[in-house]
Amino acid sequence: MNRGWITLGLVVGSTIVGLMGTDLVLPAVPGLPEALGGDPAQAQLVLAAYVGGSCLGLLGYGVLGDRVATPHLFIGSLFATALLSLGCSLAPSMEVLIALRALQGMVASGPAVFAPGIVNAMFDEEDAVRAIGVLGSIESLAPALAPVAGAALLAFGGWHLNFDVMAAVAALLGVLLLASGGVPQVRRRGQGSFLALLRDATFLRYALSQALVLGGLLVFVFGMPTVFVRVHGGTLTDFIVMQVCGIATFMVAANSATRVVRRYGAERVIAAGTWLAAVGALAQFFYALAGGTSALVITALFVPVNTGLGLRGPPGFFRAILASHGDDARGSALVILFVLGAAAAGTALVSPWIEHGTIPVAGAALAFHTVSVACLMLLPKWREDVVSS
Repeated sequence: MNRGWITLGLVVGSTIVGLMGTDLVLPAVPGLPEALGGDPAQAQLVLAAYVGGSCLGLLGYGVLGDRVATPHLFIGSLFATALLSLGCSLAPSMEVLIALRALQGMVASGPAVFAPGIVNAMFDEEDAVRAIGVLGSIESLAPALAPVAGAALLAFGGWHLNFDVMAAVAALLGVLLLASGGVPQVRRRGQGSFLALLRDATFLRYALSQALVLGGLLVFVFGMPTVFVRVHGGTLTDFIVMQVCGIATFMVAANSATRVVRRYGAERVIAAGTWLAAVGALAQFFYALAGGTSALVITALFVPVNTGLGLRGPPGFFRAILASHGDDARGSALVILFVLGAAAAGTALVSPWIEHGTIPVAGAALAFHTVSVACLMLLPKWREDVVSS
């Protein structure tokens, strides 16, 4: 059991490496035009390229998982991430960095694809639930802590150091996994298909609404470092405070979700969380239209968005898995793919207008939240009698 939990810790660390590709690099984005040339719009593409590459990686690893052993793919992903992170650190121009970031995102998505299956292969049902809870809790802290670490690295050694540290962490985790015996092989059912899930309106109800709420939040988060620093005349501290408050609120709401669902039912909680996040996004947009630039107000309006996501996140994701009819791996992969796709598309669309302030960022986020509400209203629910059986 001890060895299993040690392996789990390394698996959790490996999934966090993928998150580092955005959150650790975020503080360096506003200063990239001065360091590499280009403009703020291109700097935003450094984030969008990574997320877009991750979308392709999710599908690629899903296909390779049927043909190549899980340990080879999982550990190979870490070493490939390390090499490409070093390449990013040595990039001579913004264009080269954007191209390398797309490749980095593709290879770094491996742990996210295989981590749930590895947990199921390592533990019995009770321990697996506990392990997945640990995985989710630690991953939820990464977006809050990684930008703080990224800002410290930026101040200490410049933007190169952010990528160097990511390379070192990925390589170290790969070595430790090899030394500990690697990860277990994930059992594949060989049933179902991505196309079948994409045709399932009930699955899409939960998967798309989940992805659009989180995607809208990420578009806002990805844009705000540049807005705070280059448009509002603030500092990265403004962004870090906003992010820490948002993540703390999310964790409180997510840890309360089970009790709230027990009292009010999953569908009501999913709907309430979705609407609360949408109202918060609407308030952000109206504040931006009014010309508001106060970091304190922006942070306060960010709280209901995170609260809504925290409340609807656990039951919403669980309903998406239920609606995948036993094809858990593909269902989980599609939810992650939808999240990353929404974040990448939104960030890319906003990037040409990023120096116009909060309006385009908040407007894009609001559009995603609005479509999320529409998904809940228009697509069919998962039958309650099936859930309770």
